Amino acid sequence: MVTRNTPDGASSAPLDLTGNADEGGLVGLACLILLGGALTGLVTATFRMLLDRAEQLREVLIADAHGHSVVGFFAVAGATAVLAFLAAFMVRHFSPHATGSGIPHVEAVLHGIIRPAGAGLVLVKFVGGLSAIGAGLVLGREGPSVQMGAIISHVVGRVFRRTRADCRVLLAAGAGAGLATAFNAPIAGAVFVLEELVQRFEHRIAIAALGAAASAIAVARLLLGNQLDFQVAAYPEPGMTTWPLFMALGGVAGVVAVGYNRSILGALALADRATYLPAEVRAALVGGLIGTVAWFAPGLVGGGDNITQSILSGGAVLALMPAVFMLRFVLGSVSYAAGTPGGLFAPLLVLGTQIGFMFGALCGAVFHANVPPEAFAVVGMAAFFAGVVRAPLTGIILVGEMTGSSSLLVPTVFASFTAMMAATLLRDRPIYESLHDRTIRLEERLQRPAES
Repeated sequence: MVTRNTPDGASSAPLDLTGNADEGGLVGLACLILLGGALTGLVTATFRMLLDRAEQLREVLIADAHGHSVVGFFAVAGATAVLAFLAAFMVRHFSPHATGSGIPHVEAVLHGIIRPAGAGLVLVKFVGGLSAIGAGLVLGREGPSVQMGAIISHVVGRVFRRTRADCRVLLAAGAGAGLATAFNAPIAGAVFVLEELVQRFEHRIAIAALGAAASAIAVARLLLGNQLDFQVAAYPEPGMTTWPLFMALGGVAGVVAVGYNRSILGALALADRATYLPAEVRAALVGGLIGTVAWFAPGLVGGGDNITQSILSGGAVLALMPAVFMLRFVLGSVSYAAGTPGGLFAPLLVLGTQIGFMFGALCGAVFHANVPPEAFAVVGMAAFFAGVVRAPLTGIILVGEMTGSSSLLVPTVFASFTAMMAATLLRDRPIYESLHDRTIRLEERLQRPAES
């Protein structure tokens, strides 16, 4: 078992996994859960709000740079490279576990394999994530939100001198609150904690996840409002005759998900082998690539919510979608390998939407399916999520909360089922399980200097 001393000098023993704590302190713990959730909602909602502003500013600056020809191009590519460099620099020198999404790190802490990171990770994740994602790297806001929420709530427990078991509950609840705020999806945030992070049902954590998600959303909606993340039409429930088509969509999404997982791991492996370049330089090269793409097509970089909304609103150009899909597929893998803060959810939801839309258009042309491609796009989001993450309940609920498309529930369940089957039959590991191994290796490298 890997453990290490924390900056505040805490013992290096693993966290208590039993969840047994003084039941008499449950009321006090509940108050801290609500407090941790509220603080998480404040921080992660601010993070999301600033990311939106950064994306708007990026588009304005790129448009202005086009008036300066060659100088403008190098200014855009250079600024993106510098921002990626700074994000990777912060991770490498101040909080190495802030790299990537951070979800594997939270999982490892919850399972008692490593100790929680210090509060400084929150600042690195916030500023580094804002720099990298705001600059246009194809990364999601949910990873930083989950990890920041986990650390914030854990610090609340430490400040109020709660037991290790209680701090573990707070950490799990804070992670769910972070996801809830990132996508305005409180139920998905709570389910994600149990299905993906803890991977078993624990009553105390279930209660905590619900409470933290509720308080986080209450605070976040004061800042962000109460609109759905994606506006979609009210689709009628597809008939039973179309269910085999949705199952086929799930199979396609599952196969593509396997390719996406392997693409991410392959990009990370290539980055690991490029030891002749410092991590910051590798990130800068990725940033320069993203800046080049942004110069020609500014709408194709970043998290990609604009792409998803365009597809769901019927504004997508089908002829261009295969090329856009391949570009985002590659840029997502390359961006994650840059070593900056940033998650996987938002980019993979874009890919899932594109898969569903293209599949739906094909079904309309070949089988004359009486279902709009946009409905297939909604289902594709959940199916691709299930294939990549292997957390189907989270994906189904997340997409439902983001779109409000309850009429597509049954097709979504069918598609998620076949996506899971396809990925499992191809013997592909869930992406966070593979990334978990990297987290452990990183912890071992960090521990060696302290032991020598």
